[in-house]
Amino acid sequence: MAAGEYPVAVGVREGDRPMRCPFCRHADSRVVDSREVDEGQAIRRRRSCSECGRRFTTSETMVLAVVKRSGVTEQFSRDKVVRGVRRACQGRPVDDDALQQLAQRVEESIRSAGVAEIPSHEVGLAILGPLRELDGVAYLRFASVYRSFTSVEDFEKEIADLRTAMAGAPAPDDPAAAEGEESKPGE
Repeated sequence: MAAGEYPVAVGVREGDRPMRCPFCRHADSRVVDSREVDEGQAIRRRRSCSECGRRFTTSETMVLAVVKRSGVTEQFSRDKVVRGVRRACQGRPVDDDALQQLAQRVEESIRSAGVAEIPSHEVGLAILGPLRELDGVAYLRFASVYRSFTSVEDFEKEIADLRTAMAGAPAPDDPAAAEGEESKPGE
Protein backbone atom coordinates (compact mmCIF):
# COMPACT_ATOMS: atom_id res chain seq x y z
CA MET A 1 0.00 0.00 0.00
CA ALA A 2 1.41 3.41 -1.01
CA ALA A 3 1.95 6.19 1.50
CA GLY A 4 -1.25 8.10 2.18
CA GLU A 5 -3.53 5.25 1.09
CA TYR A 6 -5.96 3.78 3.55
CA PRO A 7 -7.56 0.37 3.39
CA VAL A 8 -11.27 0.28 2.73
CA ALA A 9 -13.35 -2.63 3.96
CA VAL A 10 -16.52 -2.79 1.92
CA GLY A 11 -19.45 -4.74 3.19
CA VAL A 12 -22.55 -4.90 5.25
CA ARG A 13 -22.61 -5.88 8.88
CA GLU A 14 -24.89 -8.81 9.36
CA GLY A 15 -26.44 -9.09 12.79
CA ASP A 16 -23.82 -9.12 15.53
CA ARG A 17 -20.93 -10.23 13.32
CA PRO A 18 -17.98 -7.97 14.17
CA MET A 19 -16.21 -5.69 11.71
CA ARG A 20 -12.66 -7.07 11.64
CA CYS A 21 -9.51 -4.97 11.33
CA PRO A 22 -7.97 -5.56 7.86
CA PHE A 23 -4.46 -5.40 9.40
CA CYS A 24 -4.60 -7.68 12.45
CA ARG A 25 -8.07 -9.29 12.00
CA HIS A 26 -9.07 -8.23 15.54
CA ALA A 27 -12.83 -8.16 16.00
CA ASP A 28 -13.09 -4.95 18.00
CA SER A 29 -12.87 -1.48 16.48
CA ARG A 30 -14.11 1.96 17.43
CA VAL A 31 -15.94 4.31 15.04
CA VAL A 32 -14.04 7.60 14.79
CA ASP A 33 -16.15 9.35 12.14
CA SER A 34 -19.31 8.57 10.11
CA ARG A 35 -20.53 10.27 6.94
CA GLU A 36 -23.36 9.68 4.50
CA VAL A 37 -22.29 9.18 0.88
CA ASP A 38 -24.09 8.55 -2.40
CA GLU A 39 -27.00 10.80 -1.43
CA GLY A 40 -27.65 8.87 1.78
CA GLN A 41 -27.52 5.42 0.17
CA ALA A 42 -24.36 4.43 2.07
CA ILE A 43 -22.43 5.32 5.21
CA ARG A 44 -18.64 5.67 5.26
CA ARG A 45 -17.08 5.09 8.66
CA ARG A 46 -13.51 5.73 9.81
CA ARG A 47 -12.59 3.12 12.39
CA SER A 48 -9.72 2.61 14.78
CA CYS A 49 -8.66 -0.91 15.80
CA SER A 50 -8.55 -1.33 19.56
CA GLU A 51 -5.79 -3.97 19.22
CA CYS A 52 -3.22 -2.53 16.77
CA GLY A 53 -4.40 1.10 16.79
CA ARG A 54 -4.40 1.41 12.99
CA ARG A 55 -7.24 3.15 11.18
CA PHE A 56 -9.34 1.92 8.29
CA THR A 57 -12.49 2.89 6.42
CA THR A 58 -15.65 0.85 6.02
CA SER A 59 -18.52 1.47 3.67
CA GLU A 60 -21.94 0.21 4.68
CA THR A 61 -24.88 0.04 2.31
CA MET A 62 -28.41 -1.16 2.75
CA VAL A 63 -28.90 -4.32 0.74
CA LEU A 64 -32.06 -4.26 -1.31
CA ALA A 65 -33.13 -7.77 -2.22
CA VAL A 66 -35.45 -8.73 -5.07
CA VAL A 67 -37.56 -11.86 -4.57
CA LYS A 68 -38.19 -13.57 -7.89
CA ARG A 69 -41.32 -15.58 -8.70
CA SER A 70 -39.38 -18.81 -8.10
CA GLY A 71 -38.63 -17.67 -4.54
CA VAL A 72 -34.94 -17.05 -5.26
CA THR A 73 -33.61 -13.82 -3.76
CA GLU A 74 -30.97 -11.68 -5.45
CA GLN A 75 -29.52 -8.25 -4.82
CA PHE A 76 -31.18 -5.35 -6.67
CA SER A 77 -29.09 -4.17 -9.61
CA ARG A 78 -29.47 -0.89 -11.47
CA ASP A 79 -27.48 -2.46 -14.30
CA LYS A 80 -30.08 -5.19 -14.67
CA VAL A 81 -32.82 -2.53 -14.90
CA VAL A 82 -30.81 -0.68 -17.57
CA ARG A 83 -30.23 -3.89 -19.57
CA GLY A 84 -33.94 -4.75 -19.52
CA VAL A 85 -35.06 -1.27 -20.51
CA ARG A 86 -32.31 -0.97 -23.14
CA ARG A 87 -33.84 -3.93 -25.01
CA ALA A 88 -37.20 -2.14 -25.07
CA CYS A 89 -35.47 1.05 -26.29
CA GLN A 90 -33.57 -0.63 -29.12
CA GLY A 91 -33.79 1.57 -32.22
CA ARG A 92 -35.34 4.44 -30.22
CA PRO A 93 -33.74 7.87 -29.63
CA VAL A 94 -32.89 7.12 -25.98
CA ASP A 95 -29.32 7.59 -24.76
CA ASP A 96 -27.46 5.76 -21.99
CA ASP A 97 -27.64 8.75 -19.66
CA ALA A 98 -31.44 8.69 -19.82
CA LEU A 99 -31.40 4.95 -19.05
CA GLN A 100 -29.11 5.50 -16.05
CA GLN A 101 -31.42 8.24 -14.75
CA LEU A 102 -34.42 5.96 -15.20
CA ALA A 103 -32.66 3.19 -13.24
CA GLN A 104 -31.84 5.66 -10.47
CA ARG A 105 -35.48 6.78 -10.29
CA VAL A 106 -36.60 3.15 -10.11
CA GLU A 107 -34.15 2.39 -7.28
CA GLU A 108 -35.15 5.52 -5.35
CA SER A 109 -38.82 4.60 -5.75
CA ILE A 110 -38.22 1.09 -4.46
CA ARG A 111 -36.00 2.20 -1.56
CA SER A 112 -38.59 4.79 -0.51
CA ALA A 113 -40.91 1.91 0.36
CA GLY A 114 -38.54 1.22 3.25
CA VAL A 115 -38.46 -2.56 2.88
CA ALA A 116 -35.39 -4.78 2.59
CA GLU A 117 -37.02 -7.27 0.19
CA ILE A 118 -39.29 -6.47 -2.73
CA PRO A 119 -41.02 -8.83 -5.17
CA SER A 120 -39.69 -8.69 -8.75
CA HIS A 121 -43.22 -7.76 -9.86
CA GLU A 122 -42.90 -4.48 -7.91
CA VAL A 123 -39.62 -3.69 -9.69
CA GLY A 124 -41.41 -4.05 -13.03
CA LEU A 125 -44.19 -1.74 -11.87
CA ALA A 126 -41.60 0.81 -10.74
CA ILE A 127 -40.06 0.74 -14.24
CA LEU A 128 -43.32 1.30 -16.13
CA GLY A 129 -44.01 4.87 -14.95
CA PRO A 130 -40.62 6.42 -15.74
CA LEU A 131 -40.38 4.47 -19.01
CA ARG A 132 -43.80 5.75 -20.09
CA GLU A 133 -42.50 9.30 -19.62
CA LEU A 134 -39.23 8.54 -21.41
CA ASP A 135 -40.49 6.89 -24.60
CA GLY A 136 -43.98 5.66 -25.49
CA VAL A 137 -42.86 3.00 -27.95
CA ALA A 138 -40.29 1.56 -25.54
CA TYR A 139 -42.98 1.61 -22.84
CA LEU A 140 -45.35 -0.42 -25.05
CA ARG A 141 -42.61 -2.93 -25.84
CA PHE A 142 -41.70 -3.36 -22.17
CA ALA A 143 -45.32 -3.46 -20.99
CA SER A 144 -46.25 -6.05 -23.61
CA VAL A 145 -43.63 -8.45 -22.28
CA TYR A 146 -44.00 -7.53 -18.61
CA ARG A 147 -47.79 -7.79 -18.63
CA SER A 148 -47.81 -10.76 -21.05
CA PHE A 149 -50.01 -9.27 -23.75
CA THR A 150 -51.79 -12.09 -25.57
CA SER A 151 -53.93 -10.24 -28.09
CA VAL A 152 -54.16 -7.20 -30.31
CA GLU A 153 -56.85 -5.91 -27.93
CA ASP A 154 -54.26 -5.82 -25.12
CA PHE A 155 -52.09 -3.53 -27.26
CA GLU A 156 -55.06 -1.39 -28.32
CA LYS A 157 -56.13 -0.85 -24.72
CA GLU A 158 -52.60 0.07 -23.64
CA ILE A 159 -52.20 2.44 -26.60
CA ALA A 160 -55.52 4.12 -25.72
CA ASP A 161 -54.36 4.51 -22.10
CA LEU A 162 -51.02 5.90 -23.28
CA ARG A 163 -52.73 8.42 -25.59
CA THR A 164 -55.01 9.54 -22.76
CA ALA A 165 -52.02 10.02 -20.46
CA MET A 166 -50.11 11.95 -23.11
CA ALA A 167 -53.08 14.11 -24.19
CA GLY A 168 -52.18 16.88 -21.77
CA ALA A 169 -48.48 16.88 -22.73
CA PRO A 170 -47.41 18.39 -26.09
CA ALA A 171 -45.85 15.97 -28.55
CA PRO A 172 -42.04 16.30 -28.77
CA ASP A 173 -42.23 17.08 -32.49
CA ASP A 174 -45.08 19.62 -32.16
CA PRO A 175 -43.79 22.92 -33.68
CA ALA A 176 -46.19 25.01 -31.58
CA ALA A 177 -44.83 23.46 -28.40
CA ALA A 178 -41.25 24.11 -29.51
CA GLU A 179 -41.93 27.76 -30.42
CA GLY A 180 -44.10 28.60 -27.44
CA GLU A 181 -47.40 30.44 -26.99
CA GLU A 182 -46.25 33.80 -28.37
CA SER A 183 -45.77 32.48 -31.91
CA LYS A 184 -49.44 31.60 -32.50
CA PRO A 185 -50.86 33.56 -35.43
CA GLY A 186 -53.58 36.11 -34.77
CA GLU A 187 -52.54 36.97 -31.22
